Amino acid sequence: MIDGLRRIARGIAILTFAVSPILVSCRSAPESPTGQALYLQYCASCHGESGDGNGSLAASLRRPPSDLRLIAKRHGGRLDEGYVMQHIDGRRAVAEHGTREMPVWGAVFESERQREDYPGYISLLHARALTDYLRSIQQE
Repeated sequence: MIDGLRRIARGIAILTFAVSPILVSCRSAPESPTGQALYLQYCASCHGESGDGNGSLAASLRRPPSDLRLIAKRHGGRLDEGYVMQHIDGRRAVAEHGTREMPVWGAVFESERQREDYPGYISLLHARALTDYLRSIQQE
């Protein structure tokens, strides 16, 4: 009887050990893209790979894209994260910007993740990652 219980316990242990990596991988959330990866995918075509405003589509726009490396410089040496995130998200109109050529990225990010849990939260995380990346490329 004890021998049978040991075999069952050993079988359960082996099964648990074999199945646990599968269960863990099923629960793992997909990796979030970095701010730089998001920037290269969504922003570089207009703002340029370095953020200088000279992307491949820049010449086709009515207003030239801004040099994103100079955001802080244009605002007294401080990168206002809320301002940047609102501009990326785009759903809050900023009167000083006039008509908006830049896509409403918050809505784009959200619609791309519609089938996932919390698409609005993911959209916010993308705007946050992009803002952090833009902070890293600021010039004096």
